[in-house]
Amino acid sequence: MPRIMKRPGKVALCLSLLALLCLLAGCRQGQQPARTEPRPQRIVSLSPSVTEILYGIGAWPQVIAVSQFCTYPDDVKSKPRVNGWDKTNLEQVMALKPDFVIGVDAQEPFLRDKLTGLGVRSLFVKSQTLADIIASMKEIGRGTGHEQEAADLSVKTQAEIDAVRKAVGDRPHPRVLCIVDRVPGTIRDLYTATKGSYLDELISIAGGDSIAPQGDHGYGKINKEAVLTLNPEVIIDMVQGSKGNFGEDPIAVWNELGEVLAVRDKRIAFADEKASNFLTISCPPRVFAGCGIYTAGVQSVLKSGPWESICACERPNEGYDILREGWV
Repeated sequence: MPRIMKRPGKVALCLSLLALLCLLAGCRQGQQPARTEPRPQRIVSLSPSVTEILYGIGAWPQVIAVSQFCTYPDDVKSKPRVNGWDKTNLEQVMALKPDFVIGVDAQEPFLRDKLTGLGVRSLFVKSQTLADIIASMKEIGRGTGHEQEAADLSVKTQAEIDAVRKAVGDRPHPRVLCIVDRVPGTIRDLYTATKGSYLDELISIAGGDSIAPQGDHGYGKINKEAVLTLNPEVIIDMVQGSKGNFGEDPIAVWNELGEVLAVRDKRIAFADEKASNFLTISCPPRVFAGCGIYTAGVQSVLKSGPWESICACERPNEGYDILREGWV
């Protein structure tokens, strides 16, 4: 009798285990594979840096429109333009019927929710530092179906940056002040590239010591008295004043601070308009050319002196050509 009474308990236990196994099997069967987005075929780029990365990873045939600020590659001239930056013209965007819109982090607060509401997939990548830029290559590669190409580009870019750093490693490391904005014709309302900015990193790679005080988001405002106190050995002036008869004389502008070493020794590099645009609104895959531009600006004024002018490189590797041929 006792054995008969125990048997139902064993049966119940077995049935419970069987039910649990069935439940688990059902759960596994009901699990859906992770959703993979199809490779986009109608990409709109809202930033020059994004456009250059798309070109560099081989996604250019998928791009149907670019930002009004894009200048590279040359084929951007054949693409429709989208107006605006933080206030991007979404009517223009939607008229193009995109399946993927890519911008940078500074645009995200203004655009992501609106694009989501319109049913458009979007991606906004960080773009403030070189590490951000390398990471954004990989992220854009994943989003566009060019993951391997993006990985290759990021490795190549990092290697080229390291090569520039090594090439100038045993050269002087002057104190550098990079002016990104001022009132044309004057040295009022001076804005500098500060620690943490993309431009600050380029100065460091090029062999300079960026001395601007810490600023918000990598840029800050200083006055003439601060320039006197900082006493830079090299000044990189990226400001483009008026042209023609009303154009400024950059030498005369800085002569107001004749006590500053960079002014006294005529070690000022003036970026032409093309270089200024490239370095202030653009990022890789031509980041290495940016290193070359800054190396030219920092090192050439030490070597050959007065009032050097630096210009944007036409080719991705032209920065290395400059170094190799000893022009700096």
